[in-house]
This record gives sequence, C-alpha cells and structure tokens, in this order.
Amino acid sequence: MILLNTKKRSTQPEIMDEFDFQGRELEKVLDAIDHVNHNLGGYKVTINAILQLLQKNQKQMDTQIKIVEFGCGSGASLRRLADFFRKTNYTIQFIGIDANPHIIKIAKSKSNSYDEIQLLTMDVFSQKFQKINADITFASLTLHHFKEKEIINLIQVLYANTNFGIVINDLHRSKLAYRLFQLYALFFIRSKVAYKDGLISILRGFKKEDFDHYARQLNLKNCSYQIQWKWAFRFQWIIFR
Repeated sequence: MILLNTKKRSTQPEIMDEFDFQGRELEKVLDAIDHVNHNLGGYKVTINAILQLLQKNQKQMDTQIKIVEFGCGSGASLRRLADFFRKTNYTIQFIGIDANPHIIKIAKSKSNSYDEIQLLTMDVFSQKFQKINADITFASLTLHHFKEKEIINLIQVLYANTNFGIVINDLHRSKLAYRLFQLYALFFIRSKVAYKDGLISILRGFKKEDFDHYARQLNLKNCSYQIQWKWAFRFQWIIFR
C-alpha cells in the first residue's frame, strides 16, 4: 500500500488537464465525475451556497440573474441548478465556460433541452470573460486543477467581475478520502483515467487552512467569506461581495 502524505498539495498533473484530451475516454471521465457528484451530494453543496448569495442580495437583484460556472465540464452542475431553480421564482441565465472545446461539445450535446444554459469555450483570464458581468460565479471540482499563484489570480479575476459573490466546491485532501475513493471506485468507476485522476485530484485538494491562507493573500476590500466542510469530503468556500 502506498504511503500517503497529505500535508502539502500534490503537483502531479491529471490527464484531464490536457486541453487536447477528447473522445470516448473523455466522456467516460466526465460521466464518472457526474456519478460521484450525484451519489455523494456534490450538487447540494453548490446549490445551498448559491441560495445563500441570492438571499443576501435580494434587494440588488435585476429581473434576470446571471450565474457562471468556470470549468463547467459536462454541464451537469448547470443542469442540476436549472432543474432546481425552475421550481422557484428566480429567473436565471446560466453560462458554463471551459477552456477545452471538446468538453464544451459534450456539454452542449447533453444540455439541448435547457434554453437557459449557454456553453462557451473560453479562458477565464481572457477579456471576453470580463464582458459577461456575472452576478454569481462558481466552480465545482475545478479549483484543485490550479497552482497556488494561479488560484490567487483566478479569485481576483472572478471577484472583479462578479456582483454578488463566488462559490467554490472542492475536495478535502485527506488520507481517509483517498482510501474511501479507492473503495468506491471498485464498484462504481469503470474508467482507468477517471480512477487515476480521481486519486490525484484528492491529493491536489485542500484543507481548511489552505483557504484561509488564500483569503489572506487575496486581501480583498469589503469582502467576507465562510468555509465549511461538507459530506462527502468537500469544502464549500463562499466569498461574499
């Protein structure tokens, strides 16, 4: 058994990080991620955080709210959000962006019945992103793909171009999470790439002190935030404007 050290974030790359990753194997990896989110409550973490931001900003809302996901993957989180908010009084436009055009192609094919979802191939650091003018931006299982300096830069960009706040839903880096994923994968993960990347993702995940450190580094004015641990081995980081 491999001796694990989770004190620091791993720098080992994932296959998913490659922008030319495509084809059936990419679809299998995205399906595996969606399966984990569905079975282990990952979508609830995002929905509950977004509701907090909406409730806090009731007086500032326009008739239509714009919610943007960066690193949207297959668009599963956006579809789950759309299903949820269709049952509410909110009118929301959802935009998913991803730098990998092959991922956006898959997301579009799965989101044909959702007129409120727009999917774009885009670099979050580009000037095009600045023109979106989001009310809320969020990322689910995306932040761990970035290194520390990139995370600081990314949050600064999001904060400057978001009206209500930012939601981060990402993995808790722990030995127990790693071992439990190995067990979970025996029964539910059929992709070798998804299995390998899943384990690396956990080692690239976060501890609460990481988020506290990032918040201090950001030094954002008029900003408050909260960090909460959620089942199953997730952190919910909400940055309020």
